[in-house]
Amino acid sequence: MSFVENLKIKLKIFTGDVFGGINSAIITLPQALAFGVATGFGAGAGLWGAIILCFVAGMLGPKVPLISGTTGPVAIVVASMMIALNNNLQAAVTVLIMAALLQLAASMTNLPSMVKYVPYPVISGFMNGVGVIIIILQLNPLMGHKAMPSTISTVMGMYNSILSINKEAFFIGLITLALVFFIPKSVNKYVPSQIIALIFCTWLSVKLGLNIDRINEVSVALPDFVRPDLNLQHIIKYLPYAFTVAIVFSAESMLTGLVSDSLTKTRHSPRRLLASQGIGNFVCALTGSLGGTAATMRSVAALNAGATTKMCAVINPLLLIILLFKCSGFVAQIPLAVLAAILIKIGYDIIDMKLLKVLKYAPKDDLYVLFLVFLLTVFYNLIFAVGAGITLAALLYAKRVADKAHLVHKPVYDQEIMEMERVLEQDYEHKIRVVHITGQFFFGSATQLISKFEEMLGTQYLILNYEADDLLDISAIFALEDIILRLQSQEVNIILVIKNEEVLKQLKDHSIVSQIGAENVFYKEVDAIDFAKEHLLGVR
Repeated sequence: MSFVENLKIKLKIFTGDVFGGINSAIITLPQALAFGVATGFGAGAGLWGAIILCFVAGMLGPKVPLISGTTGPVAIVVASMMIALNNNLQAAVTVLIMAALLQLAASMTNLPSMVKYVPYPVISGFMNGVGVIIIILQLNPLMGHKAMPSTISTVMGMYNSILSINKEAFFIGLITLALVFFIPKSVNKYVPSQIIALIFCTWLSVKLGLNIDRINEVSVALPDFVRPDLNLQHIIKYLPYAFTVAIVFSAESMLTGLVSDSLTKTRHSPRRLLASQGIGNFVCALTGSLGGTAATMRSVAALNAGATTKMCAVINPLLLIILLFKCSGFVAQIPLAVLAAILIKIGYDIIDMKLLKVLKYAPKDDLYVLFLVFLLTVFYNLIFAVGAGITLAALLYAKRVADKAHLVHKPVYDQEIMEMERVLEQDYEHKIRVVHITGQFFFGSATQLISKFEEMLGTQYLILNYEADDLLDISAIFALEDIILRLQSQEVNIILVIKNEEVLKQLKDHSIVSQIGAENVFYKEVDAIDFAKEHLLGVR
């Protein structure tokens, strides 16, 4: 490779990282301010937390571009913790330091790899619950009132809140909602609707002289060191809060890492990711800033803008620092009703629309888990909800297995077919491959199976033979969809062999059959092999 070609490649990578950093910073700014206010730490702590965590975790973390900061689940957990600690900043900082140390300890074990075994309905129920919590808690600020400490108190007090509504705050909040929800995607692709709404509605509220609550003060100075509470009795008392925060910090970071791997077709080190997040959150806590996780929405925005290396995680905080020092006067004028409207949109975006669209096709067991986690998340406790969901999913799975535990005489797999497959791959130089999915394909095996389909180099036709009679749960269906998308991106033609009519109906209901084409689905493997041969020879 010549010097000029090498320079062009490096320039392209750098340009992609710059645009990725800018794009993610534009999304981060309103969210960091809003989450800072919502948690009780303050807008400045939210913004400085995004700057510090993104920089530290970006520098120390995996090579994949990950943008870190406070997210919806983190904001809900931290806000609940602050209420429980009577808004004691020193106590809150102590909890966050302990949570960061627990993250570091977890990074030295095999716990980071365990996140792949969490069933999809648990994750979906949790995220849907968090989205609904954010929306409910922001209804009072949208109407010009102080936020209530819980969803139940907000709902119970809604009648009185409506009677005493601040019309000016509600007016500017409604305009903000209209902008964040209805700005066309063609515009939102280049300039996020949240930043447009933030700038326009703040300007409008100042221009009209509206008498509404605002941020008022955002410190542009570097955050100060906050001394933690080192009293042993207090530390023991804070330990349950620290575990809760650490679990949310870690789980969301791990999930964001999985999303990033799926988009970049790479593999990161879960341990390194968790360690870098732990160190970043430790630094945030010592400076009184708001910690967080690797943020899925911001990381995806960076990747979509062309980011390919961790350099975008350095550019993002640098841009935020410039905005903080240059625009602190403007930031102080941002109405709380505007931030509430932006958070309502964030809550809506967190809700798992992908699953809701196929809810009527989901197995009953998945629905039981989903609704249990959702209700417990909204009305009780986030971490208890996840634990209860995993336990119920495991019990329901154990019941399904136990119900099928009976002796069956089954013939040995057809030796002629096995020999045909061996000759097929040799004669056609692996342009046609046959892969058998044996055993139960469910949430425990779905993500494991995805890793088997990394690069099918040279393969033009891949025959997936699902031999089991067991129905697929929602995790397995989405995993199969992910496998098909990966292979199709490598220009591999997918052929399915399905021997169970109910499984085939499931795949039709979830549009997987239409995704690969009904003509590519067979009952017998021999027919699928003949089909692949004919089309391969036709292409030749």
